[in-house]
Amino acid sequence: MSDLLHLYSLCVLALFLKMLAISCYQGYFRLRYRAFANLEDATFFGRAVHAQDMPQVQRAAKAWANDLENIPLFFMLGALAVALQTPIETTSVAFATFTGARIAHTLMYLGGWQPWRTLSYFVALACLLVLAVLIGIALL
Repeated sequence: MSDLLHLYSLCVLALFLKMLAISCYQGYFRLRYRAFANLEDATFFGRAVHAQDMPQVQRAAKAWANDLENIPLFFMLGALAVALQTPIETTSVAFATFTGARIAHTLMYLGGWQPWRTLSYFVALACLLVLAVLIGIALL
C-alpha cells in the first residue's frame, strides 16, 4: 500500500468515527432526557412526544448535515488524488489538515464557538480546493 493511500485511509476512518460520534451525541441527549420528537420513539419509551428535538440534538443534526455537504467531496477528491498519484507532500498535508479541520468544525459547532467554527470550515474548504488543483494539474 502506498503511503498516500495509507494516510487517505486513516483520514477516511477518522472522519467516519467523527460522524459516528455525532450520532452517539444525539442519542445520548435523547436517551438521557427521554426527549423524543418522533412518535414511535416516544411511544417505545413510554414518553410524551416533544414538538421538536432538544437544542443539543438540533445542533448536532446541523453539524451532521454540514458534514454531508463536505466530507463526500473529500472522499471523491482524495480517492482521485491517490489514483492519480498527486505529489505526496502537498496531498498529505491537504488530507491531514482537512481531517483536523472537520473534527475542529464539529467541536466548534457543538460548542457554539465562533469565529472558530467558520475558520475551521474555511480551512477544510481550502484543502478541498488544493486537492482539486492537484487533480487538475495531474490530468493536464
